[in-house]
Amino acid sequence: MASAAANTPPPPPPSLFYVKSHPNPRVGDLLDYLNESWTQFHATAEAKRQLLAAVGFICLMKDEWDLKPGGRYFFTRNMSCLVAFSVGQNTVNKDGFKPNLETHLIPLFATKPEETSTESKDKNTESSKAVHHPLLMQVLSDELSCSTDDVVSIELNLCDTQPSCLGGGNNEFIFSGRLDNLASSFCALRALIDSCKSSNDLSSEPAIRMAALFDNEEVGSGSVQGAGAPTMFQAMRRIVGCLAHNEVSEGAIERAIRKSFLVSADMAHGVHPNFMEKHEEHHRPEMRKGLVIKHNANLRYATNGITAFLFKEVGKILNLPTQEFVVRNDMGCGSTIGPILASGVGIRTVDCGIAQLSMHRICGGSRTEIEVRISVWIGVSLGELLLLL
Repeated sequence: MASAAANTPPPPPPSLFYVKSHPNPRVGDLLDYLNESWTQFHATAEAKRQLLAAVGFICLMKDEWDLKPGGRYFFTRNMSCLVAFSVGQNTVNKDGFKPNLETHLIPLFATKPEETSTESKDKNTESSKAVHHPLLMQVLSDELSCSTDDVVSIELNLCDTQPSCLGGGNNEFIFSGRLDNLASSFCALRALIDSCKSSNDLSSEPAIRMAALFDNEEVGSGSVQGAGAPTMFQAMRRIVGCLAHNEVSEGAIERAIRKSFLVSADMAHGVHPNFMEKHEEHHRPEMRKGLVIKHNANLRYATNGITAFLFKEVGKILNLPTQEFVVRNDMGCGSTIGPILASGVGIRTVDCGIAQLSMHRICGGSRTEIEVRISVWIGVSLGELLLLL
C-alpha cells in the first residue's frame, strides 16, 4: 500500500480549477472588494477607503455639515453602515435624490461563551476575558498586539478562509461567499465614484446621486445601522437644509422626496437546473439574462407598476436587458429593505438584483459580466430616469 501511494501522482494544484484574474478590470476589482470585506465592518472600511482614494470625497464627521454644489461626501454609522452622495452643480431645493440602496451583512456571530478557567473567574466577571474562552482572548490579543485586559468587548464573524475567485470552463463564474449582498454594494459604490470622477461630471447635474450600504438586512434592519433607522430621511433632510442655507421653505424636503427614485438592489435567486420546479414556470431568473425586477402582491418587494416601467425604460435607453420575477403562489417570499424605506421615507422604489446560485450558503456563484452592466446602469442612467418622473 505504501509503495502504491508513493507512485501516485499528486493532485493538481487548486489554481488549475480557478483563476484570480480577468481581462475585464472591473471583475478583478470586485474580487478584491470581496476579499477585503470579510465582515460588515471590513466592507464598510473598504468602501470608505475607496471613497477617500477617489477624487473629492469628504468624510462628514459629527460637526455641522457644510455642503456645496459639486461636492462629494459620505458618512458612516456604527462602522457597519455607509451613505455616500454627490451634489450636482445645478442642484436646487425642488430637485430630488437618486439613491441606489444596498445592504451588506454577515449575520453570524462567532462569539461562544465558554466556561473560563479558575484564574479568570477570580477576576472581573463582567469583562470579555471572563466571558469568553481564554484561548480565544489570547488569539485576539495577539492579533491586535495588545493585552487581553485591553479587549473590553468583541463582535466576531465566522468566515470561510477560501478567497473569492473566478471559475468555470470560461472563467465565467465568480465563486465567493458574501455575494449577497456585497456584489450589489460594490456596484453601487463604484457607480457613484465612477459617475463623478471629474468636476465636469456634475456640472449640469440637477440632482443628488446617493448610495447607501446598510447593515442587518438579514435580521430585520431594526438597528441604528440598519435601514429601519431614520438615517436615510435624516441625510436627505440635512442635505436639503445645507444646500438651501438653512432657509428651507415649507415642504421642500417633501418635494425633493417626491422627485426622487430609489433602487433597492439585493441579489436574486437564480433558477437552479436541478431544482427548476422551485420557481414559477414563467418567472425563472437566469444568469446573463439581465437584472431581475422583483414583484410581490403582498409587498414583500417595493416594486409597483410605475417603478417597474420606469426602470425598464432606463434599460431600453442603455440597451440592457431585464427579467421579471414573482415567487410561486404556494411558497413563502423573502423581502428586502425596499419596502422599509419606501414606506418610511415615502419614496418611489423598485426592487431588483443580480441572479445568483447558492444564496445564503457559505459560497455562492454568479456570472462576471452582469456586474459591469449593473454598475454602469445604476451610476449613469438615473439622470435619464428623472426626465420621466
